[in-house]
Amino acid sequence: MPSSRTTDPLYLDALGPRGTYRTRAPETVTDVTGAAVARLSLVPPLYVSRAIDALREAPPIAAADLDAMFATAGEVFASGTVGGLSVREYERLVSRTSGTPLTVVRAATRGTARFLRHAPSSADRGRPRGAARDLGDPVRHETHTVWARRGEVFAVNASGNHPGVHRGWLEALALGYRVAVRPSRREPFTPYRLVAALRQAGVRDDQLMLLPTDHPTADTLVHGADRAVVYGGDDVVARYAHDGRVLPQGPGRSKILVTADTDWRDHLDTLVSSVAGEGGTACVNATAILVEGDPGPLAEAVAARLAVLPSLPPQDERARLPVCPLERARALSAHLRRVAAGTHPWLGGEGIADDLGDGSAVLRPGVHQATSARSAQLRAELPFPCVWIAPWTRADGLAPLRDTLALSALTRDRDLREALTAEPSIANVYFGDQPTHWMAPGVPHDSYLSDFLMRSKGVSEGPS
Repeated sequence: MPSSRTTDPLYLDALGPRGTYRTRAPETVTDVTGAAVARLSLVPPLYVSRAIDALREAPPIAAADLDAMFATAGEVFASGTVGGLSVREYERLVSRTSGTPLTVVRAATRGTARFLRHAPSSADRGRPRGAARDLGDPVRHETHTVWARRGEVFAVNASGNHPGVHRGWLEALALGYRVAVRPSRREPFTPYRLVAALRQAGVRDDQLMLLPTDHPTADTLVHGADRAVVYGGDDVVARYAHDGRVLPQGPGRSKILVTADTDWRDHLDTLVSSVAGEGGTACVNATAILVEGDPGPLAEAVAARLAVLPSLPPQDERARLPVCPLERARALSAHLRRVAAGTHPWLGGEGIADDLGDGSAVLRPGVHQATSARSAQLRAELPFPCVWIAPWTRADGLAPLRDTLALSALTRDRDLREALTAEPSIANVYFGDQPTHWMAPGVPHDSYLSDFLMRSKGVSEGPS
């Protein structure tokens, strides 16, 4: 288990079907400067296969215990000592290793605890009105329908870009799935704390596991489960596009639309927050702003606001921008210059890597003005505050707004609002001063997870 003593190495053990598991040669977890901060035990394929068997044989968490267990876990996660780490020690480790500003990590701790407490009710939000929860639900006698799982074991191949990424699988556990989480080796501390907190609250070892693996072994986990969610880029989406058992979570390509009937100056805080809130690293951060009219003044104003954000180490209380190893920052800077060719740079044109002198660099914001709503750059999503701003006309229609996880629409046009809400490829639409990164328990992220995990099943009894 983890140890918080500075004289001892910090171990992150796997949390398997019989408790903790520590390998003889764990992998080193480093912070953004390259300093070693922990040793992570990676489990082999055979261990994963046996863990999946144990999950499949275990019963679901009893429905009567769900609310109490998740409420207790929420308190433990938010304020308890888990695996030897206080919440403040945990938050600093997350900030140091992921490069996420400490204030963002702290907000994520509070948010995740809130999602934990509400996970059972949030999971139930996706249940069709006519479906009973189980055979004992009186609704079944009226509708002859029961909401049933499509499988028993759910696997999570997680990313490490933001602590909040782990809120989604909590609903799978609340729906009766037994869950195995493969943490990102970049930031394994949040899933460890979540799994350990839930176990501390009463979830059995064979109902919920943390299984760190190398990349090849991750396939064993994904393919061994009945249902799985996998995070990654466009390559991951393409890889699993035809596998109905896997839910790929790729780039969000979240956007903002500002129409001519709305003065963007009244919403500048929302525009800036959508781009740079949460450190600008989440799939729900805005990567494109489309403006009906001249986008130049808006681009200039957004750039001016982002330019004054300080370059600081992530664990500094004043930090607002993400940090990564210096060489990766330089590579991202070079990539941005290639992608941005042909656009006008309002910010970041000379590069976005700001060397902190300790082996790490701040990823400074980028603001570029594209020539058209159909410019290829609008599909480019990078792991820091980077936004493409382009003109939009009614003739462009909805095409430039498609393939969007979260769209904030600053418009009074009711017909346009209806059209945006109806567009199948836009997952979430927010009107008015609601930033693209807004989330709340019970509100779908990319549809309800239960749409993927559950089905309505006809159940009827004839005369006895």
